[in-house]
Amino acid sequence: MRFIDDLKALLITTNSNKTITDNMIEVEVKARIDSFEEIEEKLKTIGAEKTKTEFQEDIYFQSPIVDFAKTDEALRIRTTNSQTFITYKGPKLNEKAKTRKEVEMAIESAEKARDIFEEIGFSPARIVRKNRLYYSYENFEISLDDVEGLPPYMEIEVALPDSEDYSEAQNRIFELFARLDITEGFERTSYMELLENINTD
Repeated sequence: MRFIDDLKALLITTNSNKTITDNMIEVEVKARIDSFEEIEEKLKTIGAEKTKTEFQEDIYFQSPIVDFAKTDEALRIRTTNSQTFITYKGPKLNEKAKTRKEVEMAIESAEKARDIFEEIGFSPARIVRKNRLYYSYENFEISLDDVEGLPPYMEIEVALPDSEDYSEAQNRIFELFARLDITEGFERTSYMELLENINTD
């Protein structure tokens, strides 16, 4: 974990007034769906609450230190309607879902962060753009994702302290998918990787 520790030290130095969300495990399951409208009706039926809609642009970076494709890590800058974040995602922890460590912090400028990354050897790998509709249900965040170049997808996730067992939360996510009549089409590959696969086919 030397890479992420060094990166965090750099960001803390240049963003001392910002907050890092550290030591969290993102328990996430993603599935391809047929229709946003159909899923929205089912979400209303179970009592899920629509919370917000936003546009997201993610710039993913290649590392000069390690091959993220081989280490199953990711580093991105995300710009939304109102905020900008740097996010590091660690390797997936099992074969069933996208459960992994996540470290994220808000920043003031995507352009300046990109300049810093490029100056120290990181290079942009791909830009992923999507419109995301958020729902809340119990302690889960549900996202309906309209990604440029991809079919409709849905994600359900919850964030846990990294010392907490994530298996129960992961099972509950699959149970929630089943309540929404989604029992197939699950995908552990990131949107960036899915777009890369389309380009190489």
